[in-house]
Amino acid sequence: MNKTKRKIFEASMKLFADKGYDATSIEEITATVGVAKGTLYYHFSSKEEIFNFLVDEGVKLLKNSISIKTEKLNNSLDKIRAIVLIQIKILFKYENFMTIILSQIWGNDERSLMCKKHVFEYIKIIEGIVKEGIAKKEIVDKDPDIIASGIFGFTCSSFIYKMRHEEVDVQNLFEEIDNLFIKKLKA
Repeated sequence: MNKTKRKIFEASMKLFADKGYDATSIEEITATVGVAKGTLYYHFSSKEEIFNFLVDEGVKLLKNSISIKTEKLNNSLDKIRAIVLIQIKILFKYENFMTIILSQIWGNDERSLMCKKHVFEYIKIIEGIVKEGIAKKEIVDKDPDIIASGIFGFTCSSFIYKMRHEEVDVQNLFEEIDNLFIKKLKA
């Protein structure tokens, strides 16, 4: 991604997270970046394309990180630990990205449906690992959908709560989630 496109990407992400998609205008994006509309339209054909690019790039980063970390692990609980740690790190480093995704999943418009699709695909990755762990008798034999969505939801909500009330220590939060949730999944 070239320098100008990256600046548009980062400014848009911050504005979408702070103000919401609908309240953010192309004019605000160009003013924040310091480029003309023509420059923005050279890189992106619309605000919607910026949003879609932002979500796709963020999800790609998350999925690639998980794939790299989990492919070397054999134990399902270790894979879940790796996923939770990656999710916390992504939440920490790309808070604006996660704010956008989580704020958009509640509607039925095209953006909301796209964000839901990505969240559900991510949860399905976790569910696949949970099912593998159940089959290998490493994880308790309970509903994999509930466990997978619980891992995603518990991690997100714990991070958001900690972030709003104190400074987040990534390793400390991971250890708390491991002790309170992940270790309880052991068969």
